[in-house]
Amino acid sequence: MITKNEIKQSFFLSIWTIILTFPLMVVKVNTIKNIVIFRWWNILYVAVGAFFASLAWNYFLRRKNEGKKTKDSIPVVHRLLQNHKFRLPFLATIGVIALIYPFVTPMYHTSIMISALVYVVLGLGLNIVVGLAGLLDLGYVFFYAIGAYAYALLNLHYGVSFWVVLPLSALLGALFGTLLGYPVLRLRGDYLAIVTLGFGEIIRIVLENWVDFSNGPRGIGNIPGPSSFGIELNQHQSVIYIYFIIITICLVTIFFVQRLENSRIGRAWIALRDDEIACQAMGIDKTKTKLTAFALGATWAGLAGVIFAAKTSYINPMSFTIWESITILCVVVIGGMGSAIGVIAGALVLILLPEYLRAVAEYRMLVFGALQVIVMVFKPEGLIEAVRKTYKYEKNKE
Repeated sequence: MITKNEIKQSFFLSIWTIILTFPLMVVKVNTIKNIVIFRWWNILYVAVGAFFASLAWNYFLRRKNEGKKTKDSIPVVHRLLQNHKFRLPFLATIGVIALIYPFVTPMYHTSIMISALVYVVLGLGLNIVVGLAGLLDLGYVFFYAIGAYAYALLNLHYGVSFWVVLPLSALLGALFGTLLGYPVLRLRGDYLAIVTLGFGEIIRIVLENWVDFSNGPRGIGNIPGPSSFGIELNQHQSVIYIYFIIITICLVTIFFVQRLENSRIGRAWIALRDDEIACQAMGIDKTKTKLTAFALGATWAGLAGVIFAAKTSYINPMSFTIWESITILCVVVIGGMGSAIGVIAGALVLILLPEYLRAVAEYRMLVFGALQVIVMVFKPEGLIEAVRKTYKYEKNKE
């Protein structure tokens, strides 16, 4: 039931909304005829919309605060995937859709899906650092740029092919992840975020100003796509080919991330995230654990950078700004920190949604921002939260 206090609060909120939006929603200036038009009906639309939106907000927020979550509660998605009768048909359906998708949709939609899948790989890589190890890394775009520029420069100067650079970029990502992780071993929280942010900005500034090395702000163009055993591909076929490559990399990433999470090093990351002092007291090497997280997280960013360069065929330093790191971090946080399924869902929502809202281009970012606020208020643990593994000791009855 909606309370009287909520109705009263919603009423005053609608009044304030009318006052604040009056110049935009009611007053319209015609500069050609030099007249002012007052659209009085808009006041009614704003008032009614704000009133009912406030009622719904307060009602669901109260329900959220009153609801008590049981200790054994498991998100619906995880519960369904644990059910073998549901899991196999579900995964088979997803597989069929993924296989036929580029053949039944326009090239534009396939290209958008490639971008979303690139962010899936980036999100799963950052999830190792932030979601599992609890290390707030705001310079993750640094490793993304390493992979992209490695392919662009090696191909430009030495003609190295895509398939050679792909594993090499993973090694470069791991190397630079270790080099970045070593100086910040003593830092945590906000201080770690500030330092990693600085590293990310350093690489962008270096790429912009070291013209002889990176071609500066002009960037590098005519980057070839992946070769297909000597077969010539047109533009549409090349996009489909890259689509299946990124699908394969996504599957490999999901497999390795899941295996790492359930491994000894994965449990060490979770222990480090929950309590660093207790982690050390249990004999876990903090230095080795942090460096491993940085290195493995950066590995997937290097791979994604190569795919990005091959897809766009042009890169410049402005492709790797701080906003890219923030977007990847939003994918992890809104999807669900520590949850591989959540990160996949977060990447698909955050990358695909703004594109499909172009039909309302004038308001699409407003709608997108409002949806992000709603998710963070009502689902602070993410769209699909991580399920903590528990172990139950049963006494031998014999």
